[in-house]
Amino acid sequence: MQGSKLYVGNLSYSATNEQLNELFSSHGAVKQVNIIEGKGFGFVEMSSPAEAEKAKEALDGSDYMGRTLKVDEARPPKSRDSRDSRGGGGGRGGAQRGSYKRY
Repeated sequence: MQGSKLYVGNLSYSATNEQLNELFSSHGAVKQVNIIEGKGFGFVEMSSPAEAEKAKEALDGSDYMGRTLKVDEARPPKSRDSRDSRGGGGGRGGAQRGSYKRY
């Protein structure tokens, strides 16, 4: 594992940052926990990639608060560059002018 930040999915909506910190701290030193409120997922940053790997192996697929956790290495956020967000369609989202036949 290259990074020390983990994605944690399929969380109970009632889970708190403190509870997740406690769960992951049994597998190494936790630097930061951030649950995305109302989305059912969050991120946990461990102190080293080795500890992140250890926590991933121990907790991925485990039951937590009645849900099966999905733990994986976090991916970097996608670029918000305007050229990437339009999907190459020029942002028009429909047929080009003149493409309809008139009867």
